[in-house]
Amino acid sequence: MQIQGVLQRQLELRHQQRRHRSLSVPTAVHDFSGNDYLGLSQHPQVRDAFQQGVQQWGTGSGSSPLVAGYQTPHAYLRRQLSEWLERDNVLLFSSGFGANQCTMRALAPLYDRVLLDRLSHASLLDGVREQRHWKRFAHNDAVHAKKLLNPDATNLIVTESVFSMDGDSAPLHELAALDADLWVDDAHGLGIVGADGRSAASQLSQTQAPLITATFGKALGVMGAALVGTDSVIDYLVNYGREFIYSTAFPAAQAAAVSAAIKIVQSAEGARLRQQLDTNVALFSELAARVNIPLGTSQHAIQTLVVGSDANVMNIGVALNSQGFKCGTIRPPTVPEGTARLRITLTAQHKEADIRAFVAALADCYHRLTETEVV
Repeated sequence: MQIQGVLQRQLELRHQQRRHRSLSVPTAVHDFSGNDYLGLSQHPQVRDAFQQGVQQWGTGSGSSPLVAGYQTPHAYLRRQLSEWLERDNVLLFSSGFGANQCTMRALAPLYDRVLLDRLSHASLLDGVREQRHWKRFAHNDAVHAKKLLNPDATNLIVTESVFSMDGDSAPLHELAALDADLWVDDAHGLGIVGADGRSAASQLSQTQAPLITATFGKALGVMGAALVGTDSVIDYLVNYGREFIYSTAFPAAQAAAVSAAIKIVQSAEGARLRQQLDTNVALFSELAARVNIPLGTSQHAIQTLVVGSDANVMNIGVALNSQGFKCGTIRPPTVPEGTARLRITLTAQHKEADIRAFVAALADCYHRLTETEVV
């Protein structure tokens, strides 16, 4: 390739920075890194729905939604989400990244000002970068967002219900009170936040938050996403959302599995799973405090331990893996310089003994490997 030299130089830089990434099949016995918060990816009802969907509809949709890829399970899932989240309409996407990027690219040019929380997901940033009229407001700072609004003009504020790297929550009511349309990316809230798992939709009406991104690959345990909102927005995206128009629809079997997961979340079992998750989070936080592990302030399943240097966080990750534990090792540019961290996620499926063993291993690795800071 004519750019082989450029590729090699850039990759070598990543190696030198201890930021090179590669794919590997996890070998750890105990996973504290995934986002399957309720364990629904392994739930018999979800798996059966997927299998039965494959038997009836096949392994792929075979086309884009507007040609022939839109099938009965897709239509059912849209109605189900609309009723559950109390919004007019729903549009399905193959991923949360695609849903955010498509919606941002289609809608951002229609506003006079677009404001994003400083820690907004890469999919939102990539969708708006081509625009000149967007700004970032200080993280979770509604007062700063208000100052950046364009008076007597159309404004869009974009935030996340729960932020993926720190597990902290946005001040949704304060943002909804501002003179702007509010769009909430509910990736890490849907299914587990609120008594009924409805997250942002349970806190804010459609008038307060006209747009919600609902992802299926976290608490719902499957894959894909939806943009949930007003009829006019969904109709506009069907006609002007390029990623939606020109992408093959995800399989109908997948839609059936998501529908099954939503029914579980809505049930008494879903409430029990959320309670178990809360119990596991509280236990982890309590045990970590006893052994002087300085976690962040999150009350969510996402727990963070900021280590500082890239080298130290990688060394701790390797040491934990050797003891059978897997958690996220997050480095810049995903997080700011000097804030490399362990991203630990709890699930309803973790047993008390596993959590206790993990905390003991974490304390040993963290205190031993950070006694002398590696730079």
